Amino acid sequence: MSKHTNPSPLRTKMSQDLQIAGMSQRTHDGYLREVRKLACHFKLSPDQITETQLREYFLYLKNDCQFAPGSLKVAFSGIKFFYTHTVPRDWKVLEKLRIPKQKTLPDVLTIDEVHKLIDAVYQERNAVYFWTVYSLGLRLEEGLNLEVGDIDAKRMMVHVHRGKGAKDRFLLLPVSTLTALRDYWESHRNPQLLFPADGRNHQGASTTKRPMDATTVQGCMKRVVKKIKLTKRVHIHTLRHSYATHLLEAGVSLKLIQKYLGHSSLQTTMVYLHLTETAETSARDVIDNLMRPGKILNGKKNHKPASKPSKRRGKQRK
Repeated sequence: MSKHTNPSPLRTKMSQDLQIAGMSQRTHDGYLREVRKLACHFKLSPDQITETQLREYFLYLKNDCQFAPGSLKVAFSGIKFFYTHTVPRDWKVLEKLRIPKQKTLPDVLTIDEVHKLIDAVYQERNAVYFWTVYSLGLRLEEGLNLEVGDIDAKRMMVHVHRGKGAKDRFLLLPVSTLTALRDYWESHRNPQLLFPADGRNHQGASTTKRPMDATTVQGCMKRVVKKIKLTKRVHIHTLRHSYATHLLEAGVSLKLIQKYLGHSSLQTTMVYLHLTETAETSARDVIDNLMRPGKILNGKKNHKPASKPSKRRGKQRK
C-alpha cells in the first residue's frame, strides 16, 4: 500500500472501491493513508496481516499512542473499509471496536477576531479563501473546489454542488465576498477555478485544473494564529463554526442555519446553541414575556390573607 508513482494492485483496488462507494477525495486519501500506516507498522502487506495483529494495532493506537476519538475513528474506519471491501475478512475485532463520542464543544471566534485573523494574512489568495469560507459557512474542501460557474451574481447566490455526501445547496452571497472573489480572480483569470493551484514558480494558476492544496491553507492558518497570538484552538473549520454562531446570535433561525450548513439533521446544528449566550438570553426574555401573570396572580400580590377561624366554638344548640 505504499504511495509510489506506480501504485500497488492493492492500493489501486482500494482506491477504486472508495470511488465506487462515493467517498470524498479527503476521505479517499485519509483511508488509504491509514492502511499504509498499518502496513508500515508490521512491515507487511495489509492482506497478510492477521486478526490478532490487527487487534494489537488498535490497542497500540488507543493505549500507547493515545489517539483522540476523532483520530481513532478515522484509523478504524479506513482499516475497516479495507477489510470489508477490498480484501474481505470475517473478523470479530472489526465489530467490537467502539469509538467514544466526543463531548467537547468547538471553539468559535468573535466577529472582531475573524477580521483580525484575515487582516493578518499576507497572501491575497489565502485571505480571500478564509473570508469566503467564513462568509459562506463552507467546509475546507467546499471552499477549495468553488468554481466560477458556482457564482450567480445576478441572484447573489452560490451553488455548492460538491458538498459532503454529494448534497447540493444554495447559499446567500454577501456583496463583500463577491467583490473579493472578483478582485482575486482578476489576478489569475482561471476559466474554471476560483482558487487554482499556483504550480511551480507561481505561473500555472491561469491554466491549471487543480484547486489549491488543503495543506496550503491549513499551514497558513497555523502561522497566522501563532502570529496574532490567539489562544483558542483555531483551524479552517473554526470559520464555519463561527459563521453559524454569528448567524444565530443575529437572530437567524436554527432551521435556516441547518439549510445553509447542509446538515441532514437539525440535531447536528443544535450544537451552536451551546456556543452562544445570546440564544439563552433571548429565550429568557421571551419566556418572561410569555409568562406574565394574569389578573388573578397580580391581584393576589396585594391581597391580604384571610384571617384564621377562631378556635373557640360556641355551644351547640340542641
